[in-house]
Amino acid sequence: MTIAGLQKLTLLDFPGKLACTVFMAGCNFRCPFCYNAPLVFCREEACLNLSEEEFFAFLDSRKGMLEGVCITGGEPLLSDISAFAHGIKSRGFALKLDTNGSFPARLRALVEEGLLDYVAMDVKNCLSRYGETVGLAQFDTAPIEESVAFLKEGRVPFEFRTTVCRELHGAEELSSLAKLIAGAPHYYIQNYNREGEHIGEELTPYNKEDLESLLPLVAPHVGEVTLRGI
Repeated sequence: MTIAGLQKLTLLDFPGKLACTVFMAGCNFRCPFCYNAPLVFCREEACLNLSEEEFFAFLDSRKGMLEGVCITGGEPLLSDISAFAHGIKSRGFALKLDTNGSFPARLRALVEEGLLDYVAMDVKNCLSRYGETVGLAQFDTAPIEESVAFLKEGRVPFEFRTTVCRELHGAEELSSLAKLIAGAPHYYIQNYNREGEHIGEELTPYNKEDLESLLPLVAPHVGEVTLRGI
């Protein structure tokens, strides 16, 4: 586990909480629309190389000021983060996890240990285009389906979210994806962001009008759908 970055204050990453965000290096996906390639590939310039001891010293200095911690990546569950999560929870902070859902056993273990207060899972696309969307020619969607089904059991507050671009996400894809996550209380559609260093070639974001036109395909299947980045 490598701590690659620390945002000392966020009002957006953890719903309802004043929090900090800690970034873990490395990811098992190669999504072409990812705008943080140095973090995914663990390049030296992208890694803060903050030790766990230094991070916990920071948290101790923020007791009474911060309410929560968001662990994001990369993909945090590349490693077993249970001890790290225990360290956060034992200090009285709420914990949110951002994950791509490809490690359902680790996700389940964290929830069953009572270590997570909120989970945000990136659901990349409909199952038939998942491998293409995550940049892997051969990809077994079974772990994704398992994570989606587990979260829908409602053992922990959660949201699903999808970053969309015109080349990968059209009406057919979003309609199929909506059926996969049916029953979720919150679903966020995030528009592709051209900023940053991307893993793949530049893709095409939606304009607001066209993206809004896709909402009726999704809305009947989830409790609430919200657009971001438009």
